[in-house]
Amino acid sequence: MDTILLLKAAIMGVVEGLTEFLPISSTGHLILAGALLGFDDDKAKVFDIAIQTGAIFAVILVYWQKIRDTLAALPSSRQAQRFALNVLIGFLPAVVLGLAFGKVIKAHLFTPLVVASTFILGGFVILWAERRSPAATRVTSVDDMSALDALKVGLVQCLAMVPGTSRSGATIIGGMLLGLSRKAATDYSFFLAMPTLIGAGVYSLYKERALLSVGDAPLFAVGLLFSFLSAWVCVRWLLRYISSHSFVPFAWYRIVFGVVVLVTAGMGWVRWEG
Repeated sequence: MDTILLLKAAIMGVVEGLTEFLPISSTGHLILAGALLGFDDDKAKVFDIAIQTGAIFAVILVYWQKIRDTLAALPSSRQAQRFALNVLIGFLPAVVLGLAFGKVIKAHLFTPLVVASTFILGGFVILWAERRSPAATRVTSVDDMSALDALKVGLVQCLAMVPGTSRSGATIIGGMLLGLSRKAATDYSFFLAMPTLIGAGVYSLYKERALLSVGDAPLFAVGLLFSFLSAWVCVRWLLRYISSHSFVPFAWYRIVFGVVVLVTAGMGWVRWEG
């Protein structure tokens, strides 16, 4: 396979891994990176979704002890059963709404104005969320979440179907606005990402299987590998970061990025409809 193409796959993998779990929208960054690299055809769109699985494996590795302990305790522990059920409850809205409205959203909302607007609006929502009183926090651990908490965060996650919103941004900031602590919201966002992104990757590969061939395996393998490595570094850094920092820098980054979207679209440099 072409070495340049593999290099592009590696770069896209790094972009995915570094942006998937930060509240800055991996989709928007992948669109920009793909346009700049000339890696934005139909197969590249499938690639962008599939390599999310590599990022998820990094989360599984970081949270392996919690996952292992939960699975081992499922037959006998009510707490483990409640936690697993809460992840399932949070996952279901994305499945239902994604299947119902996914095509319509891709057809009508992947526009420069929508992407820029959601970047900028999301930035101001983060600034507002960070100004709220800590007294509003009522859930300090994912183990303390109720089924209703899980459903609410799952519904908020569906906002990320709109390009530029950010799945992690919606779940983390949405969770904080719903009363979860910064740590609980971030942890639940990671756990919720596991079925959501793995499901999206498998579904995309199956649906677009006619576009793919055995010869594409090295391309996808490189993307998955670099997505995994960069996400592993990013997740470990983010968990340390949130212990003593706010999400305000990400808010201003989103606002600036929204302006970048408008400028690049207005100048014809990037096709944000991709």
